[in-house]
Amino acid sequence: MMRRAGPHTIEIVESERFASRAADVFAVAISAAVELRGTCVLALSGGSTPAAVFAELAARPLPWDRVVVTQVDERLAPEGDPARNLTGQQAAFDGLPVRWLPLAVEGQINKEISDTLDALSEVAGDPPIIDVLHLGLGSDGHTASLIPGDPVLELTDQAVALTNEYQGHRRVTFTRPMLDRSRLIVWLVTGADKADALVKLANGDTSIPASLLHPPNSLILADEAAASRL
Repeated sequence: MMRRAGPHTIEIVESERFASRAADVFAVAISAAVELRGTCVLALSGGSTPAAVFAELAARPLPWDRVVVTQVDERLAPEGDPARNLTGQQAAFDGLPVRWLPLAVEGQINKEISDTLDALSEVAGDPPIIDVLHLGLGSDGHTASLIPGDPVLELTDQAVALTNEYQGHRRVTFTRPMLDRSRLIVWLVTGADKADALVKLANGDTSIPASLLHPPNSLILADEAAASRL
């Protein structure tokens, strides 16, 4: 079942087929980007929901050698740390010939952020435009690492920024302007604990960070538990 809600299309998917359906959406979008532009810049978020989706997607016969993978956000933690989103993301796509442009979270952070943006600009334009961007939705309404009350929410002149501490870590995250430039955002929202936040997102309730985004093309895939209050 599909419905429109502001700038978003919401598709409600049965839990048992959620990973497969989400992988289908990403696969079609990746293929279309490669066909149109010769490459696809894919940006991934963290969280527990996408693990099964990424596993399904990695098994699809796509032109992976033309896919550049970057990150929407990342925790400041050492390489290989399980807290790092990159650890699970690279494991999911292990063995595929994708090019990785992860967000830097060690060393001189501001310089590393600048270097990452330079590298992204080479493949995604200046300013960078992500072809396919994955987002989640927190029970508190955060998305990426755009956290309620964080000053990063107000930034309009930076594409990537360093947040305050949240749940034990500072984070590097794409900002609202960077997210809004994306050609397609695919949200993966599962679980009853997300139901209230999803209602707010669908209603454009700007009390939550997720509702501050205004992407040109946004698809929310929600399981039945998350969509129970729509």
